[in-house]
Amino acid sequence: MQTPFTTFFKYLLIPTIINLFIAYLLLKCFYKDYFHKKELNHSQEPIREHKLALLSKISLILVITLVFIKIIFVVLNINLDFRLTYIPLLSMLPIVLLSPKRVDIIKKIDWHTLIFFAAMFVLMGSVWQTGFFQLVINQSNLNIVSIPVILIVSIPLSQLLSNVPLVALYMPLLMHAGASPKELVALAAGSTIAGNLLILGAASNVIIIQNAEKRSDETITFFDFAKIGVPLTILNTLIYWVFLFFIP
Repeated sequence: MQTPFTTFFKYLLIPTIINLFIAYLLLKCFYKDYFHKKELNHSQEPIREHKLALLSKISLILVITLVFIKIIFVVLNINLDFRLTYIPLLSMLPIVLLSPKRVDIIKKIDWHTLIFFAAMFVLMGSVWQTGFFQLVINQSNLNIVSIPVILIVSIPLSQLLSNVPLVALYMPLLMHAGASPKELVALAAGSTIAGNLLILGAASNVIIIQNAEKRSDETITFFDFAKIGVPLTILNTLIYWVFLFFIP
């Protein structure tokens, strides 16, 4: 039995490294002036809150430890209800319980983004309950568990729905159709690289651009994003397709 972590590493580690290198080459090709051999002068930010820094280190160690514990439980087939959601919940406890600035930290959480994602899941859950999405997919006569179909459908539809809502709609269809972990990984890959195609492909793109505009006069236009995103997404899709096809 494989854990979600080992499954992702098995199917996506190598193609992701290759795609990162391709992204680097494309960016270097289009933005040559921003790549130079001069060393960047980094200023060392002094640690002002030593106790908070220590608690953050403890939380990081907890995350890594709990991930390995999760993997061990699955490998050894230990029947214990240790869900993935427990990992971040347990890891945040040192900061939330022991930091004197816990209230300020909680206030600075990006609640608008969290509410945004929660609302999207509620909306997509409502769409699923109507049966409209299932009807459209069924009438298309597509083999929804085919890896090429998963990649081809998830990327363009993410431009209309955004990738997170797309997964919320598509994944139940795959689960009902008896999809294997390999097909679910294909959905994860397709919905992720969909964010490379156009700005609206992923909510994270919108969040980054909005924050960049708030803190400076710089922005990323639709065309600026697409001239890198379109060729990058095509190459990403082909590479993931090949690796998912050949890896059993």
